[in-house]
Amino acid sequence: MHIASLNDIEFDQFKSWLYVTAGINLSSSKKALVAGRLAKRLQHYELRSYGEYFKFITQKSESVELQMALDLLTTNETYFFREPKHFDFLRTQILPNVKSGKIFRVWCAASSSGEEPYSIAMTLADGLPNIPWEIVASDISTRVLEKARSGHYAMERAHNIPKPLLSKHCLKGTGTQDGTFLIGPSLRNRVQFMQINLNAALPKLGEFDVIFLRNVMIYFDMETKRQVVARILPLLKSGGYFIVSHSESLNGIADSLKLVTPSTYRKP
Repeated sequence: MHIASLNDIEFDQFKSWLYVTAGINLSSSKKALVAGRLAKRLQHYELRSYGEYFKFITQKSESVELQMALDLLTTNETYFFREPKHFDFLRTQILPNVKSGKIFRVWCAASSSGEEPYSIAMTLADGLPNIPWEIVASDISTRVLEKARSGHYAMERAHNIPKPLLSKHCLKGTGTQDGTFLIGPSLRNRVQFMQINLNAALPKLGEFDVIFLRNVMIYFDMETKRQVVARILPLLKSGGYFIVSHSESLNGIADSLKLVTPSTYRKP
């Protein structure tokens, strides 16, 4: 069955919907990405145009397919120990100063398929052997959260994990699971995965010592960045750290925070 190519009017429909729903600002260069990621859904429903698909997903009865489209358009590439300087900073500058007596809490606010929160978990398990800790990991996409909860990855995803951490915290697949590895249950049980839309009111999560918000603000315009950070900051403890990716900055977005090292901020 022939599917008509995604035209500008249809692209604008998806673009506006994604901006209102998730705060993501798609540039016109992403038109091919939108068409490519949604093409199989049109085939699945035997629809001839992207306009028909948009009409279909925005019907009240189609919340499941709406979430599917959202998942497909918001899934981003990630890997273990991405931007390693942040994990070095966590290990050498933050964890040695943690006082015993309270649970050390981290929020990974754009967790994708789990590589980032599990990298944080390995770092905490090694750096805080006698202090309780927990991680909340959230994403807007239910599909990547499902993958994250499983903690099951292809072995080639492991190449950035330091060897001692890999052997200590991960289980190598055998038999039918050959060529894969599993994050050990003792780590998996300390990461709570939740679906959270940063562009809407946040659920009650408590306060955090460190918040990672990496590689997501690149998709937001300035006003959306301000709103998202303004929602998140009340959940960061005084003296807590706010970490964004090296390609992002909070300059003009959250001037109350103090820059500690590039892309790492501290709440006074």
